[in-house]
Amino acid sequence: MKSYTIHLIRNALTDENLEGRYIGHTDVEISEEGKAQLFQMKDELVYPPVEALFTSPLKRCTQTAKILYPENKPLIIDGLIEYNFGEFENKTAEELEKSPVFPKWLAGEPGVQPPFGESNEDFENRVRDTIEKITDGLLKTGITSAAIVTHGGVIMAILSAYGIPELPMHEWMAPSGCGFTIKINPSLWMRMRKFEVFSEFPYEREELPD
Repeated sequence: MKSYTIHLIRNALTDENLEGRYIGHTDVEISEEGKAQLFQMKDELVYPPVEALFTSPLKRCTQTAKILYPENKPLIIDGLIEYNFGEFENKTAEELEKSPVFPKWLAGEPGVQPPFGESNEDFENRVRDTIEKITDGLLKTGITSAAIVTHGGVIMAILSAYGIPELPMHEWMAPSGCGFTIKINPSLWMRMRKFEVFSEFPYEREELPD
């Protein structure tokens, strides 16, 4: 039986990342430092070629995808966009200290969401629907290797929902330009909607997986 490989890759570094800002739907670009860092990692590490490339529509993801996989034409998927932070967008934790909602949201209280933002439930449902459609599409077409360039929050939501080992979201945090390789066994996926988190990504040159 075929196995399917998907590399989940977080967008390259932005200036807003360094400033500790909550950036969800805000369409910022990767920083010059982020570009340099990504080119260096591409030179020193291994981002294997893939048959299919998917990306969030936001610039920080499309720019990352173009640098890592210039030969692939990306398929832009709106469902891969980051969490919508609403009124928390583009603000730091320090700037939100006086918000009565912020500490409750940060603590993960049920039913609490940023004003005019996305609820955790809506975000998780959107991400799950998107990754299931992508995975089912790969299995249907027989495409066995793909990369998904998306956001840190999206990667954490995907792996906490479907990943083996089963770990909470914060355990799946990835550095910029990095992520995780997942292996999909069609039988396990169809039966349990689960996949194996195979390794961190990208790879050291001497540690290429089979």
